[in-house]
This record gives sequence, structure tokens and C-alpha cells, in this order.
Amino acid sequence: MSYRGLILDFGGVLTTRMRLNGQAFEKSEGLQPGAYFAALNDHPEGVRVYADLEVGRATQEDWNQTIGKILGIDPTDLMRRALANLRPEAVIIDAVERARTAGIKVAMLSNSFGLEPFNPYAELGMLDGFDAVILSELEGVRKPSTLIYERTLAALELTGPECVFVDDHAQNLPPAEALGITTIHHTDPDETVRQLDALLDRLAA
Repeated sequence: MSYRGLILDFGGVLTTRMRLNGQAFEKSEGLQPGAYFAALNDHPEGVRVYADLEVGRATQEDWNQTIGKILGIDPTDLMRRALANLRPEAVIIDAVERARTAGIKVAMLSNSFGLEPFNPYAELGMLDGFDAVILSELEGVRKPSTLIYERTLAALELTGPECVFVDDHAQNLPPAEALGITTIHHTDPDETVRQLDALLDRLAA
């Protein structure tokens, strides 16, 4: 198989791990361990506002206010503080650059964190260096909906079997696979790069 496209998630793939970022945020805000993750994943209002933010039904300020209230902390510019410890994942960024140099089209596909007042993609320099940037907030649909993968393929002007998709959430992979996309479940940056090298004819070698 000759691959012509590479699609990568943002948080936790192109960046350092989201869980480590969240743990650092909890520590910086004086929260109990696990409190932030519980607010996002277990609290009904937290789950709702995050889902709405991802598809543009809620603003980042709505998220700031809701999550701040759940956690009992100052909501001012909360998303910026919550993502303050994210950094570009160097070995993945290097792999992206090598792939593009080799003529492979590269897309970033992200369930959005919102763009205002804090734009994490711009903050980490992630709006350049890609052939396509697909953000769920702007599309009105989020992973794992099949539609957002179809839009990413259309933006790259490629078919599913021509592409590889990397995501750290296993539930996001089956809809991509159903379109013929080869998937990698990202758990370790070095292992992901090893798999990419093998799939993309060892273009990084």
C-alpha cells in the first residue's frame, strides 16, 4: 500500500499527553487529584458543556464559567490555564515534517477546545505546517462522527485507503477504519513514530 496522507489528532498526539497536562493543572490550582477529570467526564454539566463546545454550540467562555463553577475556582481565562502545560510533542512534529518533505499530505483533525479568547492551536504554533486543519467547532461535528473524517479526506483530496490516522482515543478509530483509513492508536510517541515509519515506507529513515 502506498500512502499519500497522514491525519493526526491534536491534544495528546501532536502535543504532550493530556492526562499529564491535566494533573499539572490540578496541582497548580490546588485541586484534589482527579477533580478536573471528574468535572470533564463525570459531572453532567461538565460533559454537556464540553460536548457543546466541541461542535460550536457553546463558547469557550461558557466552558470557562461552567467548569470553574464545578471546580470552585476562578473561571477567568480558564481554558488557557487548563492547557498551560501542553507542549508540542517533538518526535511527532519531526515525523510530520519528514512526511511532508517526502510529499505526503498532512492534516490535523481535532475536537476543538474553542478558539476565543484562547486559541491553543495558535499558541502552540499548530496552525501552520499542515495541508489541512479540521476543527470540530468549525465543522459543527466532532469525532467519532463519520462525517468529520469524510470532510478531512475531502480537504486532503484523498481516499480513505490512501491515508493513515493517529489518535490517542481508541473510540475514534473504528469510524475511520470503516472508510478504509489505516489507524494507529497512539499510546507512546516513539512507538507511534516507529509504526509511521513502517507504514509510510520508512520515509523517516
